[in-house]
Amino acid sequence: MASIYDFTAETIDGAPAPLADHRGKVLLIVNTASKCGFTRQYEGLEALYRRYRDRGLVILGFPCNQFGAQEPGDAEEIRSFCSLTYEVDFPLMRKIDVNGPTAHPLYAFLKKEKKGVLGTEAIKWNFTKFLVDRSGKVVDRFAPTVEPKALEGAIEALL
Repeated sequence: MASIYDFTAETIDGAPAPLADHRGKVLLIVNTASKCGFTRQYEGLEALYRRYRDRGLVILGFPCNQFGAQEPGDAEEIRSFCSLTYEVDFPLMRKIDVNGPTAHPLYAFLKKEKKGVLGTEAIKWNFTKFLVDRSGKVVDRFAPTVEPKALEGAIEALL
């Protein structure tokens, strides 16, 4: 059976980023976009990261352009936007697809582990969030409308 630690992504710079490097940490994995109505959630995600990173929280942002073409930029544009606009310091990954035949294998796994509303697997929009415990188990999935601050209790329970 696959584990979250079996997957490797790429950093926004294109370097390999094995999820096994985060073994023992609590992960919040989010598909992001720079031109979305939920983009302001970068601010809340960064606040969570700053508050809890020393206790073992890692947030991984995966830019995705599959929803309304709201992440059209290249890696440098995305990094610059996130840094300058929201002072994002949590790890940003290479832009990926989260749905369909070209979906990143990590996202295929996440969607199978924690289905959405009515048992659907598809990601509905940007800023869907998956919470992973220290043992690598996907414990929850949160809709884009759930603000990062609302995740504090769930995160604290895992730290």
